[in-house]
Amino acid sequence: MLLGRLQRILDCRASLLWLASVFLLSSGCFGQAKPQDAAGRFDGPAELPRVTVKSSMVDTPAPGSVHQVKAGDDLQAAIDGAKCGDTLKLEAGATFAGKFKFPQKSCDDSHWIIIRSSAPDDVLPTEGTRLTPCYGGVDALPGRPDLKCKSTKAVLPKIVFDAPGGSGPILFADGANHYRFIGLEITRAKAQVNMRDLVASDDPNHGANHLIFDRIWLHGTATDETKAGVHLNGVTYAAVVDSYLNDLHCVAACTDAQAINGGGGTLPGGPYKIENNFIEASGENIMFGGGPGNTTPTDIEIRHNHFFKPMIWLMGQPGYVPGYTGRPFIVKNLFELKNAQRVLFEGNLLENSWGGFTQTGFGIVLTPANQGGKCPDCRVTDVTLRYNRIRHVGSALMIANVSVRNDPTLVPFAGGHYSVHDLLFEDIGSPELKGFGAFLMFVSAKPPVSDVKIDHVTAFPPGTVMSILNRFDKVKNIAITNNVLTAGKRQIVGAGGGPENCVKGRDDNASALANCFDNIDFSHNLIIGGTKGWPPGNIIVTDAADAKFLRFADGKGGDYRLCKAKGEGCPQTSRGIKAGSDGRDLGADLDALEKAIAGVD
Repeated sequence: MLLGRLQRILDCRASLLWLASVFLLSSGCFGQAKPQDAAGRFDGPAELPRVTVKSSMVDTPAPGSVHQVKAGDDLQAAIDGAKCGDTLKLEAGATFAGKFKFPQKSCDDSHWIIIRSSAPDDVLPTEGTRLTPCYGGVDALPGRPDLKCKSTKAVLPKIVFDAPGGSGPILFADGANHYRFIGLEITRAKAQVNMRDLVASDDPNHGANHLIFDRIWLHGTATDETKAGVHLNGVTYAAVVDSYLNDLHCVAACTDAQAINGGGGTLPGGPYKIENNFIEASGENIMFGGGPGNTTPTDIEIRHNHFFKPMIWLMGQPGYVPGYTGRPFIVKNLFELKNAQRVLFEGNLLENSWGGFTQTGFGIVLTPANQGGKCPDCRVTDVTLRYNRIRHVGSALMIANVSVRNDPTLVPFAGGHYSVHDLLFEDIGSPELKGFGAFLMFVSAKPPVSDVKIDHVTAFPPGTVMSILNRFDKVKNIAITNNVLTAGKRQIVGAGGGPENCVKGRDDNASALANCFDNIDFSHNLIIGGTKGWPPGNIIVTDAADAKFLRFADGKGGDYRLCKAKGEGCPQTSRGIKAGSDGRDLGADLDALEKAIAGVD
């Protein structure tokens, strides 16, 4: 706890020293920020990451010797004997079975150790291009997007964990550093056993640094329980780029499976770069937090990834695939933060999440959590979500500071400073997805959520625009502006909580918002199907005749741009054109969004 408090003090002091001119201090270092300072450190109320991981090949030189490791050779001996700057070339197509530990060596930024396929560079995808299972000799995976294989020659050496449980095959000793992995298949062998992490530190109290996973196929098996792909607890300065992670899922022995996770333990975490990957898992495809700890990972960039859950994991769907026990995989959300600071989530495509377990299939969840009272310094602060497309989900977005009422031992440290803009949510809450059909679920306990801006979002919730649970202090500094939203059947509703909930007894939407929030700006939104007294300053479309300027019907496909002029399927100009508080069209900037996610799928 002392280490976590020290980190908090240092973070606050750094922010005050570096950015005092852009803060209006209200409490600690979580004051209201200007939309953007001269150095570009802010996007709305959220501070952007201060540090980025340099993951290109030119940033990881290995000028030493090259060692060939052939099938049947002792891979562990080769790892132990490698000197800083060396390259180990593992025979393409060979299998290396076991648990391999990467030791601490006195390496530096000019002398990395590279472990890679022996296949020539022109046989592997070029740097910056995502590797797929095609390079492991697989031309298709059931229920996944087309792999678009140009060749299925197996050129990846396979590193396989063959023990009956635990973590492996890649483990890092305390202080392991400056390792880069290129063109490898990392997986497991034993069937019908619960496994933890394919890649992790060898001990919860051990840390590693400067690790890059580049053009890797990392996967479990189709029906077994594999809890995690890359486990980043205690790891600093790490990147996962241009890779394919799949079949990470749990049935019973484990519950939440993630392709990439971290944010627990007693050691620092971050910066991290997660870029241009296919990321698949049953629980949360990526999650930070959710366990005991007293530090917070910082400076996390998650860009240009395809988050995916195969619909064949959903009971009743064609080609349904359960776990080996016959039970379905435990599905939760696509992206979740319970402990993270300064996160940029940009240019990602998120597909398929459904309810039926303890979650209801949200696309994105921001919820600081003091898990079991063992992470009092856990926080989710300074998160920027921009230019992402989210589709086929039970509900869209949850923002929640959750703690058990009147139990101070379970309160997280902080949650807030969120900038959410230029997102597109489509196909929310279809019946088979078993969700609330909500655009936003907003739960505020102690400490209250504060400083949130949701701006230029396009979303089509069939159930409700906002479901609110707040029985404590009013939430401060909230802006929900310049959006295009369907009101849904229930518009703004309470999410339980009984008569103490701020929504209880409020007959119209405007009074509910005023009772739940302090200093809220809910304006310049185009609300389709809105009734029940919305605040002034919004465009309310009450029936189909008024919606004739829209070129889409139910938010499940089509062109979501507002009509700029009569013609090309537009009977008239939309009232949302240049109607934003900033002079822009209402809703997401779909041209910028499409540019940001180009090639993701």
